[in-house]
Parts: sequence; C-alpha cells; structure tokens
Amino acid sequence: MPDFLLEIGCEEIPARMIDATSLELRERVHKLLERERLSPTGTISALDSPRRLAVLAPGVPAAQPDVTEQITGPSASIAFKDGQPTPAAQAFARKAGVEVAHLERVTTAKGEYLSARVTKKGRPACEILSEMLPKEVASIYWPKNMYWRKPTEKFVRPVRWLVAMLDGEVVPLEFDGVRAGDKSRGHRILADRQVQVPRAGSAYVDVLRQAKVLSRGEREQQIRKQLDAATRTIPAARWREDKTLLDTVVNLTEFPSVILGNFDPEFLELPEEVLVTVMRDHQKYFAVEDSQHKLLPHFLAVLNTDGDPQGVIRHGHERVLRARFNDARFFWQTDQKHPLRERTQWLKHVTFQKDLGSYYEKTIRVQRLSSWLSESIRQRGIAVRPGVIHKAACLAKTDLTTELVKEFTELQGIVGGLYAKVQELDHDLPESTRFAIANAIYDHYKPESMEDSVPRTVEGAVLSIADKADTIAGMFALGLQPTGSKDPFALRRQANGIVKTIAEHKLPIGLGQLFGDAREAYRDSAAERKFSQTVDYAAALRNFFRERLEFYLKDACGFRYDVVNAVLASGHDDIVQTIARAEAVSRMRGSTDFESICVAFKRIANILRQANTGGVVIVPLNADLFSQPERELDDHMRPINAKFLRLCGQGQYFEALVELSKLRPYVDQFFDKVLVMAPEENLKRNRLALLEMMKNGFSQVADFSEIVIDSKESKESPKQ
Repeated sequence: MPDFLLEIGCEEIPARMIDATSLELRERVHKLLERERLSPTGTISALDSPRRLAVLAPGVPAAQPDVTEQITGPSASIAFKDGQPTPAAQAFARKAGVEVAHLERVTTAKGEYLSARVTKKGRPACEILSEMLPKEVASIYWPKNMYWRKPTEKFVRPVRWLVAMLDGEVVPLEFDGVRAGDKSRGHRILADRQVQVPRAGSAYVDVLRQAKVLSRGEREQQIRKQLDAATRTIPAARWREDKTLLDTVVNLTEFPSVILGNFDPEFLELPEEVLVTVMRDHQKYFAVEDSQHKLLPHFLAVLNTDGDPQGVIRHGHERVLRARFNDARFFWQTDQKHPLRERTQWLKHVTFQKDLGSYYEKTIRVQRLSSWLSESIRQRGIAVRPGVIHKAACLAKTDLTTELVKEFTELQGIVGGLYAKVQELDHDLPESTRFAIANAIYDHYKPESMEDSVPRTVEGAVLSIADKADTIAGMFALGLQPTGSKDPFALRRQANGIVKTIAEHKLPIGLGQLFGDAREAYRDSAAERKFSQTVDYAAALRNFFRERLEFYLKDACGFRYDVVNAVLASGHDDIVQTIARAEAVSRMRGSTDFESICVAFKRIANILRQANTGGVVIVPLNADLFSQPERELDDHMRPINAKFLRLCGQGQYFEALVELSKLRPYVDQFFDKVLVMAPEENLKRNRLALLEMMKNGFSQVADFSEIVIDSKESKESPKQ
C-alpha cells in the first residue's frame, strides 16, 4: 500500500499558530481517510516548519474496498401486477444495476418486498483525495487569515506550493489556484530552490534534510545541543530552561543554530524580571545564569541559519539588546519620580472596560471586596493581615500608569510589586510590611494558567481572588459571559485562577457569597445602570463555576468523571470541601459495602424518579405501617445518619462514608423483602417517603447514584 504525503507551502506562518494547526491538519486527514475507508496502517506524522505544514500517512490503500449490500425496493404487490413487472420494479432494477429477473423477494414485518444484492466498487484513493482534501484544508481554523487574489481565497499566509503524492504518483488536487505537484522548497537562505520529492514517506524527509529543512524533533534537539555547547564556554554557567520560548524558536526556524552574546554588566542593576522579559518576550533570547540562578551578562540567540562565523549577527543582536535595556533603564528611572501612592488618582483616566468604568473605580471595588474576604476568612481561623491587603489593593493597578508597563505590558503587576519594594509607601511603615504589600501586588495576576503557581501569601491570594471576582461579576452582570469557544475577556482563565487559588491555599470562601459581595460592590454605580435585566446572574455564575470546578477536579486533581459528577451534584459552593468530598469518595471506591450502597442509591433514585416525588418527602413517616425490614432500616438509619452529619460537619468525609456503608445489610434486606410500589397506596407512599428520607439524609457528600461501579475494581475494603 502506498504512503501518502501532503505538504502546504506558504509564506512564514506565525510561530504561535503552528502546533495547534499541525494537530488539526493531522486529525482532519486521519478522519477523512477513515471516513472513506482508506485508513492508514500506521500513525500519521507531521513535518512542520515556518514555511510548511506537512502530513505523512503510511500505508494508505490504493482504493476503497468493494462493498456489497442488500437494498430493499418496493413491495411485491406494487412491483408486479398479474405476474408482470410494473414500472416500479423496472426502476428499482435499473437503480440496483441488475435485471428484473435477478431481483429477490424478502419477507419483512410489513410484508413481502423486492430486494437486490448490489456491489459498490471502491473508488481510487487518488480520486477521493483530489476531491476531498481541498475542502479539509480550507476548513482549517486560523486565529487570523489573509486574503489574496480573490475574496474567497484565504489562508493564514499566501500558499506558494503544494505537494500531494501517493508513493511516487502526484495527487492532482488544487487549493486556492495552486496545483499540487512533486516539487517542494528548501531553506529560504541556505537552499532557496525547488527540490523534487521522488516519493512520499522517508524519501520526503531525506530530501528536505538535504535542503536544510529539519523536522520539529530534529530542530529541538539541535537547538538544545547548541545551547549547551555555547553555555559551556562560560565557567559554571547554564542556560535558563524555558519550554515556551523553546517551542517558539523551534517554530521560527528550519535549520537552527545558536550564538552567544553579551551585554554590559551594569544593566544587572535593573530587576531580573525586567531584563528577562526584554530578552525572552521581545527578542526571543535565552537567559544565562550561574549555579545560584543569578542572571549573568550573557544571552543566547537562536538563528535560522547555519552560524555566524564573522560575528556580524551577534554584534547586531548585542546592539539591539543594549538599546532595549537602555530604554528599560530610562523608564525605570523616570517612573521613580512619581511613586505609586501618587498614581492612584491617575487611574481615573485609565479605562477598565467601557461599561464598567475606570481602573480607579475598579480599585475601590476590589478594596471593598478584599476587606470583606479578609474579615470572612479571619473569622474562620485563617491568619491574615487585612491592612496589607487593603494597601495592596489600593496600589495594585497603579503600575498601569508607568512608562515601563506601557512599554512592556507583560510586566503589569510585577512592576507594581518591584516599585513597592523600593519606594516609600507610607511614613514609618516597617520594611517587612512594605515587602508583604509588594509581594501581594507582584502576585495578584497569578495564576495566569493552570500550570502557573498561585500567589505565595494569603494576602496575595485574597487580592488575586478579589480582582478576578470583580471582573467576572461585572462581565456577567453585563451579559458578557463566555459562549462556546469565544471568551474575549479571558473569564474562564480568571475563574480557573480563583478555583486553583482557593484550593491550594485552602481558603474557606463560598462562591455564592463571594460573587454576591462582588455584585454588591457595583451597587448605585454608573456601571450598574448598564447591567442586563435578562441575565439570571446567580444561576449563570453557578453553572459557570460548576464547569470550571469540573475541569479542575478532572484535569488538575485527576478524579474520575463519575466521582466528579457525584460530588458536584451535591453542591460546589465551597471549593475546598468539594475537593475533600471527592477525595473521600475516591478513597472509598473498591469497598464492597460502599459499592453496594451506591447501587442501592441508584435504585432509589430510579424508583423516586418513576414515582415523580419531586425530591420532597411526600408524607410524614408512619412507623405503624413498617414491616420488619423497614423497621430495621429505619432504626439503624437514624443513628448512622446523625453520626454521618456530625462527621461531615467536621470535614471527616471518609469516616462519614464508612458509617454510611454500615447500612448495607439493612438496605439489601429492604430491597430483597419489601415491594416499594405496593398496590396499597398508603404503604407505597410510606415506603417512598422512607427512601426519600434516606436519599436526602446522606446527600451532603455526593449523589451516590452517579457512581459507576466497575466490576474489575478491587473489592477490598479500604483501611479505616
């Protein structure tokens, strides 16, 4: 079976878009081949670079297999009249491609019908790919597209060439006016020429390698080796590992090399965060550090060429970096003329969001919300410094008015923290307090992703939560909640940050109270008058955070989907307790008694659903109507439930579930000997009420009917 190759050659693709698009193209080709019964024998691979997206599918069938199927036509009574075929029979025979005499009769539930056995010949793979692939390529999602020649022709960058081959045969497809062939192109500088691809597969990879275009894995390996080699020329030095930057430079190059550059050690007087941001985000340079992680006056630049023997490129990079560092130093010195405490009023002229007012108004709201939060967690036994939070909230956004942040927007928050450490915030303010305020400001944008760390201190955590909650509350009140894949205000990311921060700092913060207070902070403001009257604010936020917590429990904590569904069904207002409940249920999995209880709860839920009780106890229990199994269940359920609730109140959820599992013999006996849906109405209603009381009484930890019992799981009881 032939190998299949598709290469889309174009102008340089933005590095940040390559990985996601490469994955999408592979998935589209894979689904197309599967859908058309042309599944490859091996895994589809990619060879991507700034100038090309390529997929290689090994062992694609040369043609679809023939398919034989039985098709049914008109009923026999309609197909024949007086033993002669009617036009209906003749039309069906033509459609099936057989003679009328070869039609069969089949008996179905509806009567006797005509039938025919039809063999559909498989189409050649070349024909299918030529027809289908252009549609798949045109459907690729790009954050931004370019248009050229015709309004209908769009892609991330102009397409310059196409290669589409089944082994050595060209697949005659066309995309945006470019016809596919067997000619690719080499490296723009080192081998700027057409190169002929003899056949799909490893020969394609070899041809590109000779034309100075390496695969992604080869480029990363070459960059790492050269970074190591360049750093070894400096005693006791090492390059600072940066996966994001490494991925970027891999996608910026086709044949990379590395040069070592230097900068004036006097720039090390600037904060490391500023220097690294300039090198990393603006110049794509790797920082060099010593064994103590202290920055050294060197940098590593990755080139898309085979070296710099004359040092001309290195000199140019050093000159550019020196200018950038000079700018940063100038901005730093200029900003010190107006300390942060003077800049609060300046925030009145910085817009937060057109309907939510200025950053000054946001600062006032965040201060108020932070104060409520700090008092709330202090009353619940968390050591916190409300004064530090109040001052940090006042100054947190002031760095948006600084020249350094205007030039280097990536440093917002960080610059505020750095300035707070070196400036006088208040007369006679102890240094330790100033540093605590600075740290809270420095961290208040964290975490910016699920991989990012949370704020280091409780004060920073409270400020971070308040800042994010204010944004989310305002946007939801305006009706600007995320929809589908659209989230222009990054509300999902900020909500993930709230969940992660509360979870890792174990803060006793209820989401309902948090967003009730956040909404209250907008009361009587100009922004409130613009709030949507059609949005159910509380319900929208409750559903939104259920999704975010579900994501956190599954992806960050690794809980099974049924455990997550079970605990979220019992509420998720308290994030810390929700996680504790999930841990307890996961720990109890595999216990025979607990699994039996879960099966019983599933049965109870089904019975109550069929009885349509609506989740409310329908009658007061009448013990006089109890049979012996009912009485035993009720007698044991009440003390176990009391202990269960007491343990839940103390956060001892595993111990509470152990108590619940003790009900197993009485529940089993009940279902073995009692007919719940008895013909006598008073018995039926009384038994439904007993089941409903049991279900509601033990629902604080989880909805146990959601637990999926896997017979392969260990039946050993967990240690108590």
